[in-house]
Formats: sequence, C-alpha cells, structure tokens
Amino acid sequence: MDNLFDSSFLFASLFWGSVGVGYWVYGKRQSSMPPMLGGVAMIAVSYFIRSWFLMSLACAGLGVGVYFWMKRAD
Repeated sequence: MDNLFDSSFLFASLFWGSVGVGYWVYGKRQSSMPPMLGGVAMIAVSYFIRSWFLMSLACAGLGVGVYFWMKRAD
C-alpha cells in the first residue's frame, strides 16, 4: 500500500494511462481494433501493476506490439 504514494509510481501511472487513452481514442476514431485494444490494455496495466518499472516495461511492450500489429495489418 505504501507504493501507491510513490512519486515515480504516480507519474508512470499517469503517463501510461494517458498514452492508453490516446491509443483508445485514436483507434475509436479510425475504427481500428489494434490501437483500441492496445489502449485498453495500457489502461489496465497502469491500474493493476503496482511497480513503476514493470508497468513501464509492460506498456512499452504493448506500444511496440501495437505498432507491429498495425504494420502487419497494412
């Protein structure tokens, strides 16, 4: 519970949650499933993972995964 008030965790959660919302909005407006799902996954990761480092690794991996998924879909 003490980790929730760590400034690194709060900043990482705010950053990755915001990136996730951006991905979701982009996917919704473009009617593209990969960014929408990636955005929802980033939001969920920023909510459930309680380590800023693991959260950043997971969200960066999701971002790379969405990029390659979009490249493959073209």
